[in-house]
Amino acid sequence: MYAIIETGGKQYRVEIGDIIDVELLGAEKGSKVEIKNVLFVNNGSAVKVGKPHVDGSVVIGELMQEVRGPKVISFKYKKRKNYRRKVGHRQNYSRLKITEIKE
Repeated sequence: MYAIIETGGKQYRVEIGDIIDVELLGAEKGSKVEIKNVLFVNNGSAVKVGKPHVDGSVVIGELMQEVRGPKVISFKYKKRKNYRRKVGHRQNYSRLKITEIKE
């Protein structure tokens, strides 16, 4: 059984037991998070497709921790002008463990 969910403007394909990194949710560590934006559910025998969301479907996950992503470097450069700008950025994420998919 799997589902496709939308959170933080991105879509994720999740199954029970998956661990995913999503945009910060603002919940406390160890709390349960319900994601109601379920776009697609496949339980092995039947398929439900939302328009745009599947009515009554919820994906429940447990917030494990907040993590930081890899460093991304932005470097601007203009030749022969002595112009160089270097900026680094690390995005914060919430790490979720998917515990249940309700159809």
